[in-house]
Amino acid sequence: MHDLDEDHDHNAMSEEDKAAMAAWIWSQESVELKTIGIDIGSSTSHLLFAKVTLQRQSQGLSARFLVTNREVLWRSPIMLTPFLPNGSIDAGTLEEFIKACYRDARVRREDIDTGAVILTGEAIKRSNARAIDELFAEEAGKFVCATAGHKLECTLAAHGSGAVALSKAQDAVVLHVDIGGGTTKLAMIDRGQIRSVAAFAVGGRLVAHDGRTGWTRVDESAELVAEELGLPVTPGALSNAMTRKKIAVRLAELAVDQIVGVERDELGAKLELTEPLDRTLKPTIITFSGGVSEYIFGTEEAEFGDIAKALAAAIRTGLAERSSLPIMDPGNRIRATVIGASQFTVQVSGKTIYLPPVDALPVHNVPVIQVGMDLSDEIAPAVVTKRILDKIAQLDLEPSARLAVAFPWHGDPEYSRLASAATAIRDAVAPDGKRTNLLCLMIDGDVGRTMGRLLQDEIGLEGPLVSIDGVQLQELDYVDVGELISPPGVVPVVIKSLLFS
Repeated sequence: MHDLDEDHDHNAMSEEDKAAMAAWIWSQESVELKTIGIDIGSSTSHLLFAKVTLQRQSQGLSARFLVTNREVLWRSPIMLTPFLPNGSIDAGTLEEFIKACYRDARVRREDIDTGAVILTGEAIKRSNARAIDELFAEEAGKFVCATAGHKLECTLAAHGSGAVALSKAQDAVVLHVDIGGGTTKLAMIDRGQIRSVAAFAVGGRLVAHDGRTGWTRVDESAELVAEELGLPVTPGALSNAMTRKKIAVRLAELAVDQIVGVERDELGAKLELTEPLDRTLKPTIITFSGGVSEYIFGTEEAEFGDIAKALAAAIRTGLAERSSLPIMDPGNRIRATVIGASQFTVQVSGKTIYLPPVDALPVHNVPVIQVGMDLSDEIAPAVVTKRILDKIAQLDLEPSARLAVAFPWHGDPEYSRLASAATAIRDAVAPDGKRTNLLCLMIDGDVGRTMGRLLQDEIGLEGPLVSIDGVQLQELDYVDVGELISPPGVVPVVIKSLLFS
């Protein structure tokens, strides 16, 4: 009691009280979350549980929490994704697998704070995605669910494998190659920044044994190769190991053409799933992930009723003959997957932001487009527009989709620079000046309200818009924006970041 004259002792607090006080301080500045990451793909599915620790970096209410520790608690076995005879995913078998994982890991569903479900390949088809959505209906408010097309798969594999981190640590240009069951994904990474991605239809399970009646799975890519080679693709013919090897060797030749960057032949062009990789940058390191990488790095010897082992051997031979670049293991091969999604809330003052009509909020799981450009000097609108469009395409989104455009703003809020940035954003996401879906601007700077007013009152953007400043977002983030709370006049923003091994 500092307002009395009696002596008092600051050291009178008991050890229990000190411990309680320390725990309280920790609880205000640190958050521990239990997360789950679930990867459901064309060939394999698996999941893991992790504990994530986040710590506030300053005392302000809008300060960002950063991940300070990630601990994987349990990894599931890798399961061959179950399919029904009609080609759709067997959601019932998948559900039993997930329930068994919770049981074996001794984790209850209510123990999970947040998580991420990544759907790739066959899993994103309409009938499959709907069935899988039903599996996670109870967690709809807690989980980020990313349905990854070819380009987003490239991006996820580059991050999840550790290739992006390796590129940054080595200060190098890395070409990352992720070879899965049905496709190969490429990413050109320049010192930690993904500059270009591409995908083509070469994978380790294009020819596969169904486990019951024989070699009945033959994907279109394998059929095209077999046709070129004059080989039959009947179950009887494919039971011959030499026939399967010939198909694998030709697929490997096509993959190596893509990796080393030579002009594709007619068949190679047919197997392309995206536009070719931008070869402006020259890589100094090649990295691999995906199921086939386990054979490339010699960490797997067993075969699983497919051509993955033969494909890997032929790719190793082809690269040894045609490339002098070093090949490195970025750390996560077949398990190049998410740990989960960290999640934290910031409170942003309603006085410094531009809000849409009341009925446009709240919104959940809005994907973030991180522009990643220095806007501190003169701004060329066409250059910024192209960067935004490239980033939107990299995440397999459409410019008209609901999305959040994030960028830093440094320097004075000078009108011509603000107008140039606003024009670039409008040209990227609403070239005709109209939008139906919500557009969020997430600005690391103090121009949120100004940018919002400029876009709608002067540039003439029609449609729901929210412009928030004082937040820092990164690639593969998602955001929730709540309704204005008045008083105290703040908007809650929940930032969800995908975390990788």
